[in-house]
Amino acid sequence: MKLYDEAIKCITASLSGQPLKKLDIVNTNWCDAGDHNMIFRDDMAYELGGGTYPAVSAIGVTANKDLVQEDEVYLLGPDLSQIKLDQPYARIALVRVAENSLGDGNTLYNAIRQIEYVRYHINPEGYMTRISAEKNREPVRVSKDAINKGISFAHVGKLFLDTYHVNKNIIGVKLIFITKPDFDYKSLSVQAKQLENITGTIDHILGNVVMDCGTCSLQKICDEVEGLRELHFSTVHK
Repeated sequence: MKLYDEAIKCITASLSGQPLKKLDIVNTNWCDAGDHNMIFRDDMAYELGGGTYPAVSAIGVTANKDLVQEDEVYLLGPDLSQIKLDQPYARIALVRVAENSLGDGNTLYNAIRQIEYVRYHINPEGYMTRISAEKNREPVRVSKDAINKGISFAHVGKLFLDTYHVNKNIIGVKLIFITKPDFDYKSLSVQAKQLENITGTIDHILGNVVMDCGTCSLQKICDEVEGLRELHFSTVHK
């Protein structure tokens, strides 16, 4: 499972030298509000990634222990209680699965999408995520009440990790929240798009098993990503 490894390395390299803070999530719990987590504008303290601000969401899947060793939550920038106004935001999830646990072909694609779709099932009370998969954006509204109750990224991160681990194939998750105002969100958005392009290419390969690589619009991605060509030709020759 090396399809995303190089893209993950690019993201981690972009964070090298940044003052990442590892959050303590031991005995940290926060309620999941489920489908009742609507936050109206009058009730919110601020919005992360709202309006024209960047709201980047990136997810990469790997079996490489060197890239993701264990469950960890990191923060780059101010925590939720320190933020006063709308500002940029990003969330990176690097997910390690057991080698060969996701299968191949359509089983592989569906397993990857299931891991991605976890974000739709996490609703920390007072922390409303408004996901736009088409635009690859994930803005968040944080309520005044949640701020008063002491919500932090440690609380949110722990809830994310618990929900990810409902999937038995997942061994560890490295979760990174970014709120640093002057971070290079534009470059991170490009890297996040590359991760999504890889998943989209897997779907394209499986749906078009007989095709001329020379005329395919996704040839550049296949050339750059280790394992995609092998997946294509193994699919064609089945």
